[in-house]
Amino acid sequence: MIQPPPIVLSFAANDPSGGAGLSADILTLASLGCHPLSAITAVTVQDTVGIDDIMALDPEFVADQARAVLEDMPVHAFKTGLLGSVEIIAVIAEIISDYPDIPFVMDPVLASGRGDEIANEEMVQAMSELLLPQATIITPNSLEARKIAQSQYEDDDEQELDLHQCADRLLQFGCEYVLITGAHENTSQVVNTLYGADGVLRSDKWQRLAGSYHGSGCTLAAAIAASLANGLPVYDSVYEAQQYTWQTLKAGFRPGMGQYLPDRLFWVDGDDEAEAD
Repeated sequence: MIQPPPIVLSFAANDPSGGAGLSADILTLASLGCHPLSAITAVTVQDTVGIDDIMALDPEFVADQARAVLEDMPVHAFKTGLLGSVEIIAVIAEIISDYPDIPFVMDPVLASGRGDEIANEEMVQAMSELLLPQATIITPNSLEARKIAQSQYEDDDEQELDLHQCADRLLQFGCEYVLITGAHENTSQVVNTLYGADGVLRSDKWQRLAGSYHGSGCTLAAAIAASLANGLPVYDSVYEAQQYTWQTLKAGFRPGMGQYLPDRLFWVDGDDEAEAD
């Protein structure tokens, strides 16, 4: 009997453009040798330019989707993306709490690439209180890291925290690791930094590519989940996922009038030489 591949369950929204959300997760997980499961949290109206509308699903229906597959198949990692509502966050947190030994990668999707708000203050608060304490690793970009870090501190709304301070606060919320990505920072290279209880664990620099990309964060988080599901430790999973994601961006294409899309199947063409510094 053939041994099944590692299985990853993604809680995320449908993106009809195929650039982000469940499409990004499914392509990434399959590309990295995993079998993807999906619990749809919301349906969106969006393209490569931005999001026009979001319809969150009924939270019990989200829970039913997840429970059905969890009772049928062994899951090796969880991954979350766009969640849709406070109530959905609550039911996902309850489900994940029943599986404390399964790695959980949290991608805190707060806004689209165009800047459309995806998560309001109540949702950010719920993520911080219910999901973050259960996360093996959270993968915010620098904008998301600052917003979440300040979400429970009313006295410093006017103060911009540096990324080390943000990571420290996120770790205090209860997650094990924080990977802050630096594509939004004013640096010549993209610097992604992994933090743990002992501070900075690794800092990786990547060539900054021209253009902007739809679904890069989803790709990175899903790639980490795939590596964890395949048995790699967090430290190595983070590097392998960054290398894979950078290659998808290097091979990215622009099918519409907005952002580029990562090519999660870049390896089909055989060009897989990463260029990290």
